[in-house]
Amino acid sequence: MKRCMEFDTVINRRGSGSIKWDRRPGLDPFWIADMDFKSPEIVMEAIRKAADFGVFGYASPHAGLNEAIVNYIENSHGIAIAEKQIVHLGGVVIGLSLAARTFGEKGGSLMTCTPVYPPFLEVAADAGMETLAVKHILNEGQWTFDFEKMEEVVTEKTKLFILCNPQNPLGRNFTEKEIVKLAEFCNRHNLVLVSDEIHSDLVLDEEEQPFYSALQLPENLREKLIVLKAPSKTYNIAGMGYAFAIIEDDSLRRKFEAVRGHSLPEINCISFYTAEAVYRDGEPWRQELITYLKKNRDTVTDFVRSEMPQIIIPDIEATYLAWMDCAALEYSNPAVHLEKQQQLFVSDGAYFGSPSCIRFNFGCPNSRVLEGLEKIKKGFFS
Repeated sequence: MKRCMEFDTVINRRGSGSIKWDRRPGLDPFWIADMDFKSPEIVMEAIRKAADFGVFGYASPHAGLNEAIVNYIENSHGIAIAEKQIVHLGGVVIGLSLAARTFGEKGGSLMTCTPVYPPFLEVAADAGMETLAVKHILNEGQWTFDFEKMEEVVTEKTKLFILCNPQNPLGRNFTEKEIVKLAEFCNRHNLVLVSDEIHSDLVLDEEEQPFYSALQLPENLREKLIVLKAPSKTYNIAGMGYAFAIIEDDSLRRKFEAVRGHSLPEINCISFYTAEAVYRDGEPWRQELITYLKKNRDTVTDFVRSEMPQIIIPDIEATYLAWMDCAALEYSNPAVHLEKQQQLFVSDGAYFGSPSCIRFNFGCPNSRVLEGLEKIKKGFFS
């Protein structure tokens, strides 16, 4: 009950320097993937301990962090990794860009499936490549990969496939069968598979369908694999700027690390300790968060399907992001319409590759979720 009350607490973030709340202060924000919940107490304790020490010089990942990550991977996915396979990064998008620059080539291409988190559509440019964007297809009410189309567009110049799993913004938690089939596609075309699993700890029905990490693929399908993870979305510490890659193959890992060169900043020294804290002791809080997010997920899907049936919303298996297809409403840009009519700030589907859609962030108190949904209804139907 106490934790539920904490998640129900509305926190005034205006004027705090928050991108979510202060980028456009005249609007009501339900856009960027940043929750309106306080991080767990273990994060505060780690920060206080670092602050009390009082020295904030250059830092490197310490043994406790590496040990916590190794144990986390084994506990979450049943996979034993070696510490040497961990590459510490200042963010997942940095990892995507590094992968493109390491394994791509000028004039080549990388492939991904849309709608998808916007940087997936942009990092190819960092390596002078083009993006082959293949739309996800709806199959028996569930979004999945269009393998037939992927076979049509892949070429000898395609060097990477960037996967978003769990999928942002569709909320899919892809099955083992889907991930294996995708890995077989990559293997057949000699593609490096880059699996962004930043939302892997936000699967909402874990007992029904546990998350299947690319780390669990058969050995012959892991030879050209990079897995990216971070505690940022789950524990609301994106501002700490920390993520990591797991690269099992020694040659692949050496190439990836070599491209970093001197182009990346030092990782925040405090972020190493907050990451260690959540991976070591954050599971009880995470379980409470999942329970609350499931309540919010049900609020969103029930409201949209009963009050706004013209809008199509998929079943949300993971994340705290709801994807709404507003094509039936015939607005040229539904996100801009809501901004003008209700001063509501939702993510514009155009940036994800689907202009007729919006993305709604329900990682906030349930009362706020309802406020946002009512504004969507009023903006579209009154």
